[in-house]
Amino acid sequence: MTDPWSQRVMERFGRSADRYDGAAELQRAMARQLAERCRREAIPRGLWVDLGSGTGLLADDLEQLHPGQRVLRVDGSDAMLRRHKQLARTSCLDLNKPLPEWSAAPVLLSSSFVLHWLTDPARCLQHWFERLDQGGWLILAVPVAGSFQQWHQAAERAGLPCTALSFPAVDELLDVLPGAAVRHHRLHRFSRRAQRPLELLRPMNTIGAGSSRHAPLQPGQWRRLARAWPDTGTPTLTWHVLSLMLKR
Repeated sequence: MTDPWSQRVMERFGRSADRYDGAAELQRAMARQLAERCRREAIPRGLWVDLGSGTGLLADDLEQLHPGQRVLRVDGSDAMLRRHKQLARTSCLDLNKPLPEWSAAPVLLSSSFVLHWLTDPARCLQHWFERLDQGGWLILAVPVAGSFQQWHQAAERAGLPCTALSFPAVDELLDVLPGAAVRHHRLHRFSRRAQRPLELLRPMNTIGAGSSRHAPLQPGQWRRLARAWPDTGTPTLTWHVLSLMLKR
């Protein structure tokens, strides 16, 4: 049975499925980067699976850049999977659980902006790597610790809990992988600016990525948080996103 936290996350993404593509700018950009990097490698044809495919941004890019290669799209939200193009191969699966036994071992597993939502990101990453066929590839992008430092700083200044999602540390993820498997490793930094601090958080709510393990702040607390935001002249929110490419 899916745990209550994961169920809540999937329900929130499901309610946002029809407006996800219009607001997921960072996710779209990283999906394209991952797909372009795959094109530069000699990845064999065979079973390609996109884990946590959402509305299909990464899977669509992979298929577009590799004509004739189909990608199995796996996600925990039926609503997200219904947004995929006609005739797309889809499978609804809780990614906290072990991957199924497909008829062939995957030669490519891809995942973008998914791993941090899982209960144990490092364990899942290790499991995904171990499920690859020999010579298979795993490529992913995941926000990591160090993200949202402005949000954390504002909460500390205001004497409020920071309700941002906790992200895995880079070392925590790399430690479960064989060092020789890492063929690409880069930490990207993306910053978004807005006229008012709370506008920085709005796109996350729009796409369904506003789930938190903390109790929600009250309106007055949100106003205190906004007043404590650093760089109030041009409020900024910064993401740290790890991209990895692994070969088994």
